[in-house]
Amino acid sequence: MAVRVKVVFPANEPTRASWPHIGYDVEKRSREVIALLEERLPGFEFSPGVYYSMDEAQRALESERGQFDGYLVYITAMWRGVPELYARSVRPVIVADELYSGSGGFLRTYSIIRKENLPVAGVASSNFQDLIDAVRLFEVMKKMREAKILVVADAETGMSRHEIVSAAQEIFGTQVERINSDQLREYYEKADVREAERWRDKWMGEALKVVEPDAEEILRSARMYLALKAAMRDVGADAVTVDCLGLYYGGKLFAYPCLSFFQLNNEGSTGVCEADVNSTLTQLLIRYTTGRPAYVSDPVVDTATGQIIYAHCVATNRVFGPDGLSNPYIIRSHAEDRKGASVQSLLPLGHKVTTIKVSAEHKAFAVHTARAVANVEEDRACRTKLAAEVDVQKVLDNYHSEIFGWHRVTCYGGYRKQFLQLATLYGLNVIEEDR
Repeated sequence: MAVRVKVVFPANEPTRASWPHIGYDVEKRSREVIALLEERLPGFEFSPGVYYSMDEAQRALESERGQFDGYLVYITAMWRGVPELYARSVRPVIVADELYSGSGGFLRTYSIIRKENLPVAGVASSNFQDLIDAVRLFEVMKKMREAKILVVADAETGMSRHEIVSAAQEIFGTQVERINSDQLREYYEKADVREAERWRDKWMGEALKVVEPDAEEILRSARMYLALKAAMRDVGADAVTVDCLGLYYGGKLFAYPCLSFFQLNNEGSTGVCEADVNSTLTQLLIRYTTGRPAYVSDPVVDTATGQIIYAHCVATNRVFGPDGLSNPYIIRSHAEDRKGASVQSLLPLGHKVTTIKVSAEHKAFAVHTARAVANVEEDRACRTKLAAEVDVQKVLDNYHSEIFGWHRVTCYGGYRKQFLQLATLYGLNVIEEDR
């Protein structure tokens, strides 16, 4: 279903002398802007409204409430009061300045947004792509409202507790469904062994090498992948997260899901470790914003080298998306207990990476950016270790594990601006860890 957006154009009477100028044809300009939006965002439906007074805008707002996935106030005239009305009355909303037309009104409205701490994003740019990027976030928010996360656990874990699940639904609209290890075992037993053998052979054949696991262990991982896919299909889930450590250490998991998550993330779906609902929400935000998978990790800070090392026993090897280039990977055992099968992904270097984390229960959002510089070879800790250069002392000073936990979620590319705008639209408290 298309993303429905109301586009509001404040207007002066043609006889009024004000910016942009007397006789300015806002009706004509509105048609031009809508045409540009429709050309650049074909999956959207835009409904324009040109309003010459507060009363006119108020009547339209009340009659149309609840009909749209987002509101764009494109300020084409000053001192109408319309931008402030929408900033205070509807969600989600973006206010944008038509430079040299509504600039004074935009600055006034943006000051009000900041003073009243309103969850409204502002765009003031001569590059129309900046507006396109912001409006596209309405689609991300719609997808989050329609998304469902499957949690596999036998009990409420610390990272999937009721407080987090409730906040996920309240803030993002995302539903959480649960199954236990016995139910997962049923899916595992029903998994087609021949299909699992094909996945095992594919993973082993494409790997740079296989170190500790044997073919039978990797076959169990392939059956786990098919089991999780079937469980996700049956509940209509867009993402899955498993209490992998708790269940495996407790003898209730017959294979680590590391290769499952590796494959799910490679193919454009979402798999996340440790029944971590906040990291799963974060990874969904990244997937819907960028079209790329993300990499959940336990970061390590090294002030001697100025690096942060993102470490975990699984990672995608298609960081640029399902249709992007792949990088080499090695199939290893899980690091802590030296059992099962996991992935060491040798990730691309020289690229900017953006790392974020949502804390739904705290209504908070962390972000930092870095540059990937090395794949660390070290026998201790998790298998995949991507080193990135950043001001690590600032990251260390701003880490706030009491809010966000240890995990962070990294994607390739410079998406800081879009993620900060998303955090604003959700009303989240932002912590920029590298500043």
